[in-house]
Amino acid sequence: MTMTRQATDAIRALQALEDGSSSVRLRAAMAVGTTPDPRFVDKLVERCAIEPEFFVRDMLTWALTRHPVSLTLPALLRAVRSERAQARSQALHTLSKIGDRQAWPAITRALLTDADDAVARSAWRAAVVLVPEGEESGLAAVLATQFGRGERETQLSLSRALVALGEAVVPALRAATTAADRHVRTHALATERLLQDPDAGFEFAIEEAKRLVALGGSGQEGR
Repeated sequence: MTMTRQATDAIRALQALEDGSSSVRLRAAMAVGTTPDPRFVDKLVERCAIEPEFFVRDMLTWALTRHPVSLTLPALLRAVRSERAQARSQALHTLSKIGDRQAWPAITRALLTDADDAVARSAWRAAVVLVPEGEESGLAAVLATQFGRGERETQLSLSRALVALGEAVVPALRAATTAADRHVRTHALATERLLQDPDAGFEFAIEEAKRLVALGGSGQEGR
């Protein structure tokens, strides 16, 4: 009887993940995470790919972190290769929350430079969490190719990722501050300022970098 009830509850929870009400889907994701079950994993990953509400997606990610990595990792690694941008983005976000470095080989250059900004941002965050010791400089070199990309949210995300890598990013930063593209130089200078002074704030760092670039400086003077 108990097993039958558990199976029925599981089916109901999985069905509720597709309910038209976001509050019902949120409660369902919470229930699934509260009572982990191997049968939920594939459905949770599939739902992450299409769920329209951010807060529900975040709960789906939490529910996945409650399941064994041996079950979630294969499904998430398949999702990062999906043609659907949201599937890639949310899978990467979930991998960053799980934090298992077995996933590192899946963080490819293609994902780090993905044409979709949301995917790229998720890849940057995941990469910083998963990068093996000693490979930070190589990661920084790839991330530095994205300087000047996108709007404020994307640029802030990239700067945060680079700052999180610490001193390993200095060579890539220095090179970018002398780039021909002024947007690249500005973003690199702002990131360098944040590396030196994390409390400076991104807006202040960007405005300061814009002034320096407008004056023809690269930040390398006097070094």
